[in-house]
This record gives sequence, structure tokens and C-alpha cells, in this order.
Amino acid sequence: MTALEADGGLFAIANSPEFREDPYVFYTSLRDNSPRLRTDFGLWFLTKHVDASAALRDPHNSSNERHSNLYEAFLAEAEAQGRLSTVNSFETMLFADPPDHTRLRGLVQQAFTPRMVEQIRPRAQRLVDELIDAAVARGRTMDLVADVAYPFPVTIICELLGVPVADQAQFADWSRSLSRAIDPSPIRSMELEAEIEAAGTAFAEYFAALVADRRTSLGDDLLSALITAEEEGDRLSEEELFGTAVLLLIAGHETTVNLVGNGVLALLRNRDQFDRLRDDPAIGRTAVDEILRYDSPVQMNQRVALEPFTLSGGEVVEPGEQMIVMLAAANRDPDAFPDPDRLDVGRVDARRHLAFGGGIHHCLGAALARVEGEVALTTLVSRLPAMELAGEPERRPNFTLRGLAHLPVSF
Repeated sequence: MTALEADGGLFAIANSPEFREDPYVFYTSLRDNSPRLRTDFGLWFLTKHVDASAALRDPHNSSNERHSNLYEAFLAEAEAQGRLSTVNSFETMLFADPPDHTRLRGLVQQAFTPRMVEQIRPRAQRLVDELIDAAVARGRTMDLVADVAYPFPVTIICELLGVPVADQAQFADWSRSLSRAIDPSPIRSMELEAEIEAAGTAFAEYFAALVADRRTSLGDDLLSALITAEEEGDRLSEEELFGTAVLLLIAGHETTVNLVGNGVLALLRNRDQFDRLRDDPAIGRTAVDEILRYDSPVQMNQRVALEPFTLSGGEVVEPGEQMIVMLAAANRDPDAFPDPDRLDVGRVDARRHLAFGGGIHHCLGAALARVEGEVALTTLVSRLPAMELAGEPERRPNFTLRGLAHLPVSF
């Protein structure tokens, strides 16, 4: 049995429709029976909030899987099977450790501070209202993902980054494909690997052309700021420029699409909470954090121990061993959240969730996601109070990023 086969056993269920619809039954069983599970090949699955939080925040744990003992084994097997290795194709802060991570994050983090993000709120409100107006004008039903949840955050991040909003349709499929690159290797087929590779190449070519054009007329946007940093030479390489641009574009909308889609579905399936948010929009910020906890857009993360790392049960993760940090399982841990399987939009401790990760890799766009989620959800429930499901929701096939492909609703 190969390492891929052995450690892929726990991921195999992720490809089933039952798991995509409700992975939390599986997470509960794993957390109750093996909360700190180590496979024979030194891969750890952490499902307790205390362990997940500690693993994310420990500075001696790396986000770069190249430090993992399993990396070379997985890479060799992937090459033998004709599989491509695309997770780290782009030089991004997502897989970097200090000092590179510190440098890359420092180039863009000022654009995503809570103070800067609050300035986007009026634009976000106008955009959501426009999208709802357009949907209402077309009739009494819509696909909430296609008509609101997707165009809303992608327009915002395009405007911030300086990417032409008109190009949305062009890179929508690339984004969906490339987002699968952070799914665990064992559940990525050869066909999917090829699709991811093609999307990565398309994005690289797209940004190469866009950057070449922008160099002649720099603007007041993030892409222009990254180009300036790259031209200064010692702050950003060309590979890092493309990688950072792609990361900001994809991460800047993919997770918020899922937040809004998952959130509306959760509210429709818990009508009392829908009505509670409609009647009291002041709890919008808390409601967003509760939805992030309840049905996390990002289900898992990973870390590699660079030094011995002790878990809450006394087990020691040895240097080179890789940890799969099950964020979504930790967010339903009853030791961290009372009655965790109940949606409570007024939950006072919801902000303790790990949906944005933790430590130095805490989501750069957390403030933006919270504002976008609050604006979208409070506006939808207030303007469309009679909204209800108009068909079966369709889940996306992703594992790491959990979201909906379609959400038919009537109003």
C-alpha cells in the first residue's frame, strides 16, 4: 500500500454526495473517536478546537508542505502516476514562512485593515441592492449563487485589485478549477490535475498581459502597487507578483461566495434564525461569525511541525510530520461551543471560530469578508423576507473550500 492510498482512505469519503451534503456527521464521529488521529505514514488529523487553534498559532509549525516527510513520497507517486504537482505552482504567501511570508503580506495588508475595509461598505451596499433589483426585475425566482453570491464579491475584489470587472466571465472557470489545487492530493484525479494546471497557465498568461499593460499607466489599485514593488527589485519577484495577484483575486471572492451561499441556505433551513436576523439587523456581524462557524467556507488547513509539537492529549507531533487541521470539525467542537450543531445568529462566542485560520496566516481578508457577509445577508433577509428554497441546492465538488454551485430560491 502506498502513502497516497493509506492516507487517502480518510479522504475517500469526501468524494461522496452524502459527505458533500453534510460532512459534519463524519467530523463528529472522527472527533469523538479519534480526535488526534495519526496515520501510519505520520499524517495527523486534528479535530479538537484546542489542538487546531494551537497548531495554527505555533510559530514553529510551517505552512509549506515541502517541509513534510510525506512531500517527497507524494511527489514521487504523483510523478509515477502522471499526476501534476500544482499546489505550490505560484509563489504565494499562503504557503510561505517568515521572512518571505512577512514581506509578501506586508505589501498588501494595509488595503485590508478594518478601517480601510469600512470605506468599501457603501459600495458593497449599492452593489448588493443593484443585484437584488436586477433579480426582482427578472421575476420571482433566482439562482442566489449566480445572481448575487458570486458577482458581489468578485466585483469588489476586481475593483480593489484593478482587474477589469468585464473579465469576470473570462476567469470564472479558471478560478473554480484553480481553487481545487488546495484540496488534498489523494482526492485529486489526473483529469482534475490537468484542469488545475491549465487554469494556472491561463491565469499566468492573463496577468502577464494585464501587468504589461498596467506598467504603462499605473493606477490607484493593488495591482499597480504590486507592480511598483516588483519594479523596486528587492521587494517582489515577477513570480511573486503573479502569485500574489492570483491569490488575492481567487481568495478575495471564492470564500465569500461560499459564505453568502452557505449562510442563506443555513438561514432558510433554520427559519427562526432567518426571521431573527431580519428583525434585528444589528446582530449582523455576530450572525456572519456564527455562519462561518456553523458551515465553514474553508474546511481544513495544514501545518508541518518543524520542532516537536505537543497536543492536548500529550501526543507529540515530530518534526517533519504533517497536520491536517480540520477547521470545520473544530468549529463544531462541543468543548468550545455549547450545542454546536445549532445555528444561533446571536451566539455570543461565535467569533472564536477558526474559519479564518489563525496565527500569522490568519486570513488577510477577514475584515473584508465580514463586511461583505454582513451587507449581503442582512440586505437579502430584509428585502426578500418571503425567500424560500425553490429546488435542491447543488454543492460544489471541492473539499477544502465548501460551497454551493447553485441555490435556487423564490421570493
